[in-house]
Amino acid sequence: MADLRDEVHRLREQIDPEARTAHQPSAGAGRRPPDVPAWQRPTRGEQRWEVSVAVGLMIVLQVALPGALTPIGRWTLPAIELVIAVILVAGNPFRIERSSPGRRAAGLALLTVAGLADTLAVGLLVRDLVTGASADDPVPLLATGANIWIGNVIIFALLFWEFDRGGPAARAAATCPTPDFLFPQMSDDSGLFRSWEPKFSDYAYVSFTNATAFSPTDTMPMSRWAKLAMMLESAVSLVTAALVIARAVNVLR
Repeated sequence: MADLRDEVHRLREQIDPEARTAHQPSAGAGRRPPDVPAWQRPTRGEQRWEVSVAVGLMIVLQVALPGALTPIGRWTLPAIELVIAVILVAGNPFRIERSSPGRRAAGLALLTVAGLADTLAVGLLVRDLVTGASADDPVPLLATGANIWIGNVIIFALLFWEFDRGGPAARAAATCPTPDFLFPQMSDDSGLFRSWEPKFSDYAYVSFTNATAFSPTDTMPMSRWAKLAMMLESAVSLVTAALVIARAVNVLR
């Protein structure tokens, strides 16, 4: 039977030369498949300290804003953010490796309150710059503009970090394989970044470069919400920087 099978294969090769490769094992046959990169498999989750430092800096910046840009009260929204941040740290004090509907809701609430504070500050600053109600001293004007700009970068970094592939806990559990942001390490085929996974500092870098270049740099937004969020951040950054610098130059003249 084996001789008959070989003869049949030989005759098929003579009739159709492409049939020869169909019966040859591929170059990778029998080899162990490559390990799945860390960002695609369940992990221990990222450490809490990076995002905690960012949230703390954001709260300090909001408290340092002039009273005219905090109509709800200088301490009202920062105090709410601090309480929510403490709850989140208590739920995952060292590593963000598990989630619950309550913790997820708390994270979204923190992001909502921070976004509200930033929106109010940006809107009131733009109003004062357009109407000429801002101070004639360029130093506090530039300091206020820098304060709001840095806060905007932190808030969008939190937004990217909180929603990419379902959030940090979902990324740790690898429940959503489709990335919303394609980092260059994800496209590496050499295996050098096999243990790499995105952390908050990576999303902070994306937010910072998007706010300065007004466009993606090395990390590409893949989903529509990510594209719209980056577009909104660029618009806010452009308007804030342009108006503040123009007003400061006008005051110096």
